[in-house]
Amino acid sequence: MDKRKFLKSLTFLGIGSSSFFSSKETVAKSIADIDFSAPDFWDQIRSCYKLKPEYINLENGYYCFLPEETLENYITHLREVNYQGSSYMRTVQWDNKAKSAAAVAQLIGATPEEVVLTRNTTESIDLIISGYPWQKGDEAIVSNQDYESLLNMFELAERRYGIKVKKIDIPMHPEIDSDIVTVYEKAITANTKLMMVPHIVNITGHILPVRKIADMAHKHGVEVMLDGAHAVGHFDFNITELDCDYYGSSLHKWLSVPLGCGMLYVKKGKSQQIRPLLAPYELDQKTLLNLNHIGTHAVSTDLSVIDSINFLNKMGIKRKEERLRYIQRYWSDQVRDLPGINVNTPKDPHRSCGIANVGLDSMSTAEMAKTLMDKYKIFTVAINGSGGVNGCRITPNVYTSEEEMDQFVHALKEMSGNA
Repeated sequence: MDKRKFLKSLTFLGIGSSSFFSSKETVAKSIADIDFSAPDFWDQIRSCYKLKPEYINLENGYYCFLPEETLENYITHLREVNYQGSSYMRTVQWDNKAKSAAAVAQLIGATPEEVVLTRNTTESIDLIISGYPWQKGDEAIVSNQDYESLLNMFELAERRYGIKVKKIDIPMHPEIDSDIVTVYEKAITANTKLMMVPHIVNITGHILPVRKIADMAHKHGVEVMLDGAHAVGHFDFNITELDCDYYGSSLHKWLSVPLGCGMLYVKKGKSQQIRPLLAPYELDQKTLLNLNHIGTHAVSTDLSVIDSINFLNKMGIKRKEERLRYIQRYWSDQVRDLPGINVNTPKDPHRSCGIANVGLDSMSTAEMAKTLMDKYKIFTVAINGSGGVNGCRITPNVYTSEEEMDQFVHALKEMSGNA
């Protein structure tokens, strides 16, 4: 399918923007002002963000900065907490944090008792790794494409508890789900207790068939912990349907909560077997709060969680998912089959959403990222060989336009000799 037909088909589905080459200014600043039936819907969404004009930001994967109304609400929370001072901290901070955690639980299809707020995915996952009831000789399964600091935490568990950690390679371009499930299953032994699986691989955007992996693992008596750092607020899912035992995510990524907010999900009935990393005020609580004590923290961020969820709900998670998948496929389908360009993300639409990874034969990933920024004013991040992946991770957001992705495609073509 050529580019024109591709765009026409997606516009017909209501995913593309009708103002494809339009640079007109739009007036909406709050999502409440947006006309959801208007053909320039995504232009209006774009106007909800304050964007730097110096470069095109294609690195939203580290932190998805806030739309202006969420930012203003956050500043209001900061002022109010500062105004209330210790009175706030000694009276309502925990109730408000619980309300925000309950809102996250509702968003992902969990019960309030199964979710707590943390500071990021690393904290969430490390709480489970460090507190798991390991015995010497136990085994865990991870992948070479997992987040490096989480792999390091497993290495610490090896040193501390005498466990064995086995690493597998996730097929980058699987033909069927069983290609992935089988790789994990072959690593299981009688000593395997836990496997960590990325819901979406952070460096490639590969969405794994995690329910099928969980079903297989549970059949062998193995628990499953999902790294969902890039999942919550990115695409629609119900955590109960995933049937995992543990789940961590960073809410300051695709949900656009202020920096320093994550979530931990522990399936009902499993939290009591996990040893707390930090001692809570009351030892041996029978709830997930037993794992959640971190001392004094930025409570204004807790309050902003509900604002971010409200923004997402007004936009619609399914609409957002469709837009992110569209904008990723818009650029990746144009370059996937060109010589010298390597798209390190599966082609099947259901195996990815907004994140993708691309490398060039003609230069290193570090040189590629530098050239994109210095010559083309496009900001990305280089992935240098992690898990066998060499390329720049490309993470647009709902405010990203087709015009901006056209500039990125043009840059890739020039850099690879396909212009």
